Amino acid sequence: MPKPEFITALPPEPHEAMIRRFGKEGAFIPGDDANNPWVPFGDQAAIKHLAFDVRTNTAANILWVKGGGRIGTHKHRGVVSAVTLEGSWGYYEYDWVARPGDFVYELPGTAHTLYSDDPNGMKALFWLNGAIEFFDDNGKYDFTADVFWFIDHYVSYCEANGIAINKDMFI
Repeated sequence: MPKPEFITALPPEPHEAMIRRFGKEGAFIPGDDANNPWVPFGDQAAIKHLAFDVRTNTAANILWVKGGGRIGTHKHRGVVSAVTLEGSWGYYEYDWVARPGDFVYELPGTAHTLYSDDPNGMKALFWLNGAIEFFDDNGKYDFTADVFWFIDHYVSYCEANGIAINKDMFI
C-alpha cells in the first residue's frame, strides 16, 4: 500500500521527554525460517520463538506439532492464550478441537496433553504467562518451561547453528 502524502499530526505529548528518554519502541520480528528458525521441541514438534519478556515471565511463540504428534502433559501456572493458524489440535482431556481462527485460553492450575491428529499437523500462536510444568507419561515431573527456558531454547539452538540472535525479541 502506498504511503499517504501526510502522516496525521497528533497534539503535543505531555511526557514526550520521558518517553524519548526511557521508552522503547516496538519491534518487527520476521517470520521467515532463515531469520527465525523452527527450533525442535521433542521428536514431533517445533517452536518459532517471537518474544521474551523477563519482567513478566511471558513468551510468545508459534507451536508446530506435526500430524499424529503430541507434546507431553503439562500444567500451567499462569494464563496462556492461543490462536490456531493452521490444521487442528486439541487436548485429550477435553472434547473440543481447535481449527484455524479458533481462540483458546488456559487458566492457572489446568493440566492437559496437546495432540494433533490432523494429517498436516497444526500451528498455533501462543502467548504464555508464567511457568509450565511438564510431566512424563507416568506423571513424574520432567521440567519447567518459563521465559528463561524459552530463551535458552532459542539462544542455544541459534548459537549451535550459527544463526544470529534477534535481540528485538527481548522486550
